[in-house]
Amino acid sequence: MPARNLSSSSHFSRRSFLQGSAAATAAFPFLTEPLLAAVAAVHRPYTTDAVFIDSNENPLGPGQPAREAIAAIIPQGGRYCDNLTDDLLHNFAKQEGLNPDYVRVFPGSTPGLHFGVLTFTSPQRSYVAGDPGYEAGMFAAARAKARVVNVPLTKTYAHDVRAMIAAAPDAGLFYICTPNNPTGTLTPHADVEYLLENKPKGSVVMVDEAYIHFCDAPSTIDFVKAGEDIILLRTFSKLYGMAGLRCGFAIARPDLLKQVSDAAGWNFMPITAVVGASASLKDSGIVGERRRINATVRQATFDWLDRNGYSYIPSEANFFLLDTKRPGKEVIDAMAQQKVYIGRIWPVMPTCVRITVGTQEEMAQFQTALQKAMRGTVAFSVRPANPVSRRRNGAPLPS
Repeated sequence: MPARNLSSSSHFSRRSFLQGSAAATAAFPFLTEPLLAAVAAVHRPYTTDAVFIDSNENPLGPGQPAREAIAAIIPQGGRYCDNLTDDLLHNFAKQEGLNPDYVRVFPGSTPGLHFGVLTFTSPQRSYVAGDPGYEAGMFAAARAKARVVNVPLTKTYAHDVRAMIAAAPDAGLFYICTPNNPTGTLTPHADVEYLLENKPKGSVVMVDEAYIHFCDAPSTIDFVKAGEDIILLRTFSKLYGMAGLRCGFAIARPDLLKQVSDAAGWNFMPITAVVGASASLKDSGIVGERRRINATVRQATFDWLDRNGYSYIPSEANFFLLDTKRPGKEVIDAMAQQKVYIGRIWPVMPTCVRITVGTQEEMAQFQTALQKAMRGTVAFSVRPANPVSRRRNGAPLPS
């Protein structure tokens, strides 16, 4: 399938999405999940009687050691405590077998994404990503006045690295999110290796591993250690439940990291986020436990969807794409009326909505609301432009 070039495409829905987001991008240079949801779907109120499964947050929040560390540091909130950030950086680097100059601490992974795109793209150097994919990099590229090239995913919803290379000989940065947001699917480690070996000279590969902890796929950090042209992003927002606290890393060869750091300038990290992240790194059981919890609730949800004839993309993350067989915005609105807030749609898949995996109780409420939203309606007879598959007993079935 051909790549979609944002600068010259006649794809109205994607262009209108970008134009409709102009005010948001001007006011907020770092577009995060809640902001993108507000731009593209429904602005959610913060109430205690609603279900929020729209922004890939972890309903479990920080782990207990992180909560205790955060509570303990609050009396020192009047101090800058820069040494705490240094400790976090050195501890993470030691844990991953890296020199500390390969790591930069940011408030979440979003600044690393934003400044990486601004650093390595320009009017002469394109930004290349998968479609559908996480949109924040696209908006950063627009700020850099770079050509944005969106390349359709493969039939298995992996990034099509060969098509990405072919689509942009002028590429400045290739962005790969694995597991991919919004599909929750993996791009094989070997494909990232192929991209690094065959990309245009001078370009950089950025791999966003925001959701890597939810699966057992290998990290691409070995390419960083090998000195490749790669920037790796990590965050404590997802599995570690710290989306509201903001802490993450950009990991790269020191010369690449310096360029990103020069663009970012100096930033001070909130001490609550830093100590929470440090405690989370030392919590040896949290990754396995939360991966198990997420996988259990996710599979129970998939089983329910199968029993009721719904189509979805099997996911390795804490979210999945559900095919509603009708304009996704209608379902989003119908769910919001029931105080169940689900994720947004992507222009290339207008009948699909992204669902975050919440608690068992939240997913039970989601199921009830979805049945009410879909009751008495007739599914479109026309298949979506990028049809999804339904899985039962591990095997894909046609929609």
